[in-house]
Amino acid sequence: MGVVLGDGYIGRFPRTEVLTILSNSNNEGFINRYAKLVKKIFKKSPSVIKRKSSNCVEIKLYQKEIGRRLGVPFSPREHKEIKIPKWIICNKANLRRYLRGLYEAEGSFCVHKPTCTYKFLFGNRNKSLLRNVYNGLIVLGFHPHKSKDKIQVSRKKEVYAVKNLIKFRQY
Repeated sequence: MGVVLGDGYIGRFPRTEVLTILSNSNNEGFINRYAKLVKKIFKKSPSVIKRKSSNCVEIKLYQKEIGRRLGVPFSPREHKEIKIPKWIICNKANLRRYLRGLYEAEGSFCVHKPTCTYKFLFGNRNKSLLRNVYNGLIVLGFHPHKSKDKIQVSRKKEVYAVKNLIKFRQY
């Protein structure tokens, strides 16, 4: 769910829908993980294609009712209200997986030792998605800060704790 909301696209055609997840072609762990998850969830192997004109890989699947089954609105989603489904928010294991996907799509982990600065950031323009991440981190016991277009965790211990808890970029 998280990666679809971050780096994903759901489009509609007259008789089918398309789910596309984009990745940097150098991120083999990400590509393998999400291609396997798409296959597991939809019971169909997605196509994994490197774009010729860029350093991008598409994980793509055509199937009916993708948006309805995931409970995710069609793209673009910048100004749409996105709610965390109850089955995710009521289960901390599912919430961790949801946040992992969002952070792997739109997040970063930064350490600057000379200034003792530690940041675990999530950036997005969708206000409801920012609110979801903020509230999800609070449910998991963290103290995030929010600004106009990002959520950040800055306490050193919490930065490493949330990174490890959601298994950020561990493939």
